[in-house]
Order: sequence, then structure tokens, then C-alpha cells
Amino acid sequence: MTEEGNDLLNLSGVKKSFRYGLIFGFRFNALDNVDLEMGSKPMIYTIAGESGSGKTTLAKTVLGILRPDSGRVLYRGRDVYSLRGKDLKWFRSEVQAIFQNPYSTFNPLRKVYSYLLDTALNLERAETKEEAEELIYKNLTAVGLHPEEVMDRYPSQLSGGQLQRVAIARALISRPRLIVADEPVSMLDASLRANILEIFKSLKEKLGISFLYITHDLSTAYYISDEIAIMFRGWVIERGPVEKIYEEPLHPYTMALLESVAEPDLRKRAKWLKKIKLSGIEEKEFIARGCRYRHRCPLAFDMCLQEPPEFLIKNRGVRVRCWLYREK
Repeated sequence: MTEEGNDLLNLSGVKKSFRYGLIFGFRFNALDNVDLEMGSKPMIYTIAGESGSGKTTLAKTVLGILRPDSGRVLYRGRDVYSLRGKDLKWFRSEVQAIFQNPYSTFNPLRKVYSYLLDTALNLERAETKEEAEELIYKNLTAVGLHPEEVMDRYPSQLSGGQLQRVAIARALISRPRLIVADEPVSMLDASLRANILEIFKSLKEKLGISFLYITHDLSTAYYISDEIAIMFRGWVIERGPVEKIYEEPLHPYTMALLESVAEPDLRKRAKWLKKIKLSGIEEKEFIARGCRYRHRCPLAFDMCLQEPPEFLIKNRGVRVRCWLYREK
């Protein structure tokens, strides 16, 4: 049924535009020529950036929810948007999602255990109710829960951390190879965040599950990620191994994001030139000629005003989209 590709996930030239406003609005590219690769080896790949950078749009595109205007989304060598019938069911079993608010994932009038039972039976992971309950027990245990904690309970009777772990257990029932986690810990307190992130790391190491982790929080990204892509206004502007980008950011926007992270080592921060203030969504940055970050970049020069920067490959496996690193 499937054609095993070298990459688990491959996005090439993905574009998705939306209209902003009605009568006097304009169209903008929420995703603009996005390229992304996740190899076959289990990994946690983070997509990071502030609100309005295109992270959630990218997540929905990977999940097959939001068809791109152009470009390709390949999962294990198969075009996600050409899958039909059994192939589509296969994809939905292999690629699962975990969302930001666990309370919006479950119907407040329905007991959470029934979701787990239906998932096991509908995805044909169990033929009988007894087999389904055994599978549920196994996956609840994997996320640190016991069936007794969720049996006969409604979502409102569970804490946010418990309910998010139920959502993870539900995703595990289909035996996925990839989980897209969109801001999965942003609504939890610090202790619960650490617990959920540890579960992700354990699932990667023990079960070989890869994660596409969507976040605005670079501290959690550094804690669990293998690779990271920084997004700004629909562009991926820097990507590579997380430790290399964290220790020596190249793009001025990446430097700005890292300035917002508590960093005890002042010697590192001294290398990042100067503080750059982040702002909210600005319309002009989506439709700017040249570099979209130029309006607030203290290092912008003439070329930044004229041409969109190209992706340049630097040493240590890092790619950056910035004219500062063009060949002399």
C-alpha cells in the first residue's frame, strides 16, 4: 500500500494564502515557499516563532486539513493530498495530532474513556472490546495514567495535565509514526509542562515516534528538540540542529526570539549584537518588498529593501535566509 521514502515527512515549495479584510483587504502568504524535511530516524522537530508566523497553518497543512495552494506535502514518499480510501485511512492512523487546549478536544458531555474505546475499535486496532480495553490500558500506562483515573469521568473532572495525557494516549492507540503537537503545553503550568515534554522524549526513544512540535517557547524547544525551524511571516528563516542555532543564532529575528528566553550565561547574549524588540502582527511585513523582517531589523541594508533573501547554507548544518550571509 505504501511507498517507503527516505524521509518521514517532506515539504517542498509549500504556499498557502489567505485574504485579510473584506472590501479594502489584501491577500497574504501565510506559508511562502516552505521547505522542510524529517528523516526516517525518530526525532523531535520544532517549528518556532511568534503569533502570526504561520506555525499552525503549517501544522494543519501537514495533517491534511488545509490544502496548500502550491507545493507538495509528502509523507513517507506519498503525496498527502492525493491519498484516497484505504491509503487515506493509513495516513490518518500513522499521523496523529495533539492540540493546545485539551478541553476543546473532548466533548464536555461525553466520558473521555468512550473516546479511547471508539478510537481502538474504529481504527481496527482491536477486534473486541476486551482487546480494546487492553490496548487502552497499555497506552494510558505509557503516559503515566491508570484506567481508574479516567474511567466514568467527564473532561471537567480531570485536570488539564491529566486530560492532555489522555489526548496523547488516544493518539498512541493508532500506533502513529508521527505526532503533530500544536502548542501542547502552553496552557499548562511549569511542572505539568515538564511532565508532558518528558513523555514526548520517552515516546521517541522507546517507541520510535517522531514529533513535529509547534511552539512559541524556545526554552521548551531547546529542552526536547533535535532540529528546529524558525518561522517569520510565512517564511522559514533559519533551520538546523537546535543546539547550534541556540548557541550561535545567525538570523537577527532568531536573536530577538532568544533574547526573550531567560539565559544565565551572559557571555552568550553579549554575542547577539543588540536587543531587538518583538511586536505584534504587522500587515506590512506580510507584503513587504524584499525581506519581511527589514522594518524592525537593526542590521538591514539596501539589498534587504529590494530582494527577498535566499536560503544560504552555513557551516554546522544550519541554513539561514538572510542577506547578511551572502557570498562576498
